[in-house]
Amino acid sequence: MKTKNITLLSVLLLAFFGCKEKNEATVSKKFTAENMKNNPLVQESSLPYAAPDFSKIKNDDFKPALEYALQAETEAIRKIADNEEAPTFENTLVAMERAHEPLDRVSNVFHSLTGAHTNDVLKKLDAEMSPKFAEHRDNILLNPKLFQRIKTLYDQRNDLGLKKEDIKLIEVRYQKFVKAGANLSDADKTKLREINTKLASLENKFSQTLQEANNKAALIIKDSTKLAGLSVGEISSLKAEGKEEWKIPILNTTQQPLTQSLTDRETREELFNKSWNRTDGGAYSTLEIIREIVALRIRKAKLLGFSDYASWNLQDTMVKNTQTVGGFFAELVPPTVARVNEEALEIQKMIDSEGGSFSLQPWDWNFYAEKVRKAKYDLDENQIKPYFELKTVLEKGVFFAATRLYGITFKQRTDIPVYHPDVLVYELFEEDGSPLGLFYGDFFARESKRGGAWMSNFVTQSHLLNKKPVIYNVCNFTKPAAGEPALLTYDEVTTVFHEFGHALHGFFANQQYPSISGTSVARDFVEYPSQANEHWALFPEVLKNYAVHYKTGEQIPENLIEKIKKASTFNQGFAFGEVLAAANMDFNFHTLKETEDKFDVNAFEKDSLEKDSLWMQNVPPRYRATYFNHVFGGGYAASYYAYLWTEMLALDTGKWFDENGGLTRENGQRYRDMILSRGNTLDYKEAYKAFRGKNPGVDAILEERGLN
Repeated sequence: MKTKNITLLSVLLLAFFGCKEKNEATVSKKFTAENMKNNPLVQESSLPYAAPDFSKIKNDDFKPALEYALQAETEAIRKIADNEEAPTFENTLVAMERAHEPLDRVSNVFHSLTGAHTNDVLKKLDAEMSPKFAEHRDNILLNPKLFQRIKTLYDQRNDLGLKKEDIKLIEVRYQKFVKAGANLSDADKTKLREINTKLASLENKFSQTLQEANNKAALIIKDSTKLAGLSVGEISSLKAEGKEEWKIPILNTTQQPLTQSLTDRETREELFNKSWNRTDGGAYSTLEIIREIVALRIRKAKLLGFSDYASWNLQDTMVKNTQTVGGFFAELVPPTVARVNEEALEIQKMIDSEGGSFSLQPWDWNFYAEKVRKAKYDLDENQIKPYFELKTVLEKGVFFAATRLYGITFKQRTDIPVYHPDVLVYELFEEDGSPLGLFYGDFFARESKRGGAWMSNFVTQSHLLNKKPVIYNVCNFTKPAAGEPALLTYDEVTTVFHEFGHALHGFFANQQYPSISGTSVARDFVEYPSQANEHWALFPEVLKNYAVHYKTGEQIPENLIEKIKKASTFNQGFAFGEVLAAANMDFNFHTLKETEDKFDVNAFEKDSLEKDSLWMQNVPPRYRATYFNHVFGGGYAASYYAYLWTEMLALDTGKWFDENGGLTRENGQRYRDMILSRGNTLDYKEAYKAFRGKNPGVDAILEERGLN
């Protein structure tokens, strides 16, 4: 697996917003259906699949649309809670699903733009709305009348003559209410509301501060000789318009991709330090934000009856508890650290052989690792990039594999309005020609986009609401200069496969209810289908179809394919180690039982990783705490381990495909029927075991990564 900077900006974060029971609504009742009839966000789009009509949506539409949607759901939920009739599945659970639709429609578009194409107006509104969303969510989850109705149905669920999915919806809703604090006293609910509102504001502040910091930390080069090692196209893409200078943007991870090619060691060091220090003090410091977030999360966990945040947060996951995660890490750390040390020695030998009179440093690793790879496997990344043109990879690689496995087909649509000119749109069809949904691909980095790669929905599949999925993928590849091809590294190729794996999980959703549809699953299951889809990137039949030279159309030579395969376990101590360190760091912060008033974030980060043998001199964590947006700005607190856990599931699934004939319709259909189409309707462990025939184990990771 190539773990992606996915922070999966998902509908899941907003799926259970609600209303106040006794207090007045957060927003005033100044909006009516009549005065919202011309708002393109409130009114369902007339475009195919009800896709958002970006040709009509303006910045000024968002605030009234969001406030109206919050108000509408507040009123609808109040009616459900106050209903004097005995609770039934229809008048409570189904009514709640319908009540959320207006807010879902508006917030999906809002959050897509604040992540992928924001501006000053949306940033300000995002900061304003985050605490309102948190309060709104608490108003439903902490509403005693509503919870009592759900609890009544939960207690009777097996005696109501309901379908399996209906029962699962009751169980999921009940569990979420209990986890959110529905059983707390009124006094403790008040405390919890205050904590949640503060956390929402702080997490939003973290994300916005980080995005500004990334933009401001860009390395400005005045002397083009400092860019030696980059291709002409890469240098051209970095050129500042109208200036004799070049700008290297800072991406969200610690290591920056260009350190692999830059021959000037001073430039590499400066670029690394720009990344490492971007939010560590100064105008864009996130240290105080993290202190407050960690302290508040501990208070929240204890208020809810748990010793630490991780123990509280893992209740509804596949792993269930911190002991499982701790044991999982314990199996992975020793072989990973051993491999890192071996790789470091090998790289130091390369430095010494070239007369370098210095010890290996983090900014040297990628540069000299590439030299080792060339020497050991005769494989140069620049040799293979001409065979990986973005649109060809997408259409003849990702889509090709999906057609072979699932029978679906794709047609590009140029008549669907998009939020940025770079966005591509495709319509998907089932094997029998019936419509499946719309896919948007937004692949290039820009200052208006946060870092990373992710998938989410504009429209979520639901038979109840008669909705087919409208899904988008976002990446942050460097945009080529005008007229130049968008050539990818192999790692970026797997990113495209990865994100479309998420998309398939959403497209194949087959649920009645939107709140348990598609990717509405636990963190340590949602990354499973995406990583499993990476298996096809190097599958011979797929690779030969998309890996064609962008100039000549020549298929990638067999000798290059063999080199890629032989090199697949190269540098895996580093690649796996940086992710393992980040996952451990996340877990260390969220298994804290208490913090001091002047909690030293940086000292704790280092000390806790040293204790875990993961503070490695030359392999820094994939993210420092100060720019770990997954954890302090997104929904992955105490959950970053999920990337490693699901890699285990994905690699084992790849072995199942290989053992059973590989890329066949029969295999694809089985995987679709048993995993991709099930949403949150099955127990995760049981679903996986039913598909694979056994429980997962770390052996698949150790073997694939060459760590055993």
